[in-house]
Amino acid sequence: MKSWAGRKIVSRVLLSACGFAMIGCAESPPQNPTGWKVVPVESLTESQKEQQKRALAAKDAMFEALMARLQQAMSEHGAGGAVRVCQEEAPKIAEKISQEKGLAIGRTSFKLRNPNNRPPDWAATLVTARTSQPTVLAHSDGRLATLLPIQVKAQCLMCHGKEDNIPDEVKTALKERYPNDAATGFAEGDLRGWFWVEVPAIQ
Repeated sequence: MKSWAGRKIVSRVLLSACGFAMIGCAESPPQNPTGWKVVPVESLTESQKEQQKRALAAKDAMFEALMARLQQAMSEHGAGGAVRVCQEEAPKIAEKISQEKGLAIGRTSFKLRNPNNRPPDWAATLVTARTSQPTVLAHSDGRLATLLPIQVKAQCLMCHGKEDNIPDEVKTALKERYPNDAATGFAEGDLRGWFWVEVPAIQ
């Protein structure tokens, strides 16, 4: 299996480091050409519902673990420290959740900051199409995959907004750690990217 990964004001700022905010319900996204088939949530079998439940629990676990580390980094080192956490620790968190939950999880976007966050094959068509709704896909071998959108909130603009919205401290950290960064220029309400989760077949 391919592996990936207190205070109200602080929590709001932390959201800006990774731009996490979920939106909507799936309708009719394009079919993926790799053998995966998009499945409406209302059509999921009982076993698929269990797989989807595992996927959502893994997403929540990754979100909570990453936010905890970002909160600590922000308190100790400021916004620049949060950029470091996203680069160095977020992949380790994804790997840890993958191993603990027995699945694969990560983040991706059509405008990447970290080049290692390219989408898995089954998500590539959906990412190219900028699917803005949560999407579930099933494979004939029993695997289930989920793509969950991330929407830009006002707090996200500190790290992902236009140049004038990004503090100098963050600009410096981004330049040092992501010289080919493409994940800026967003406005509030934009689609930022996705969480993706792939769950193995139930044995």
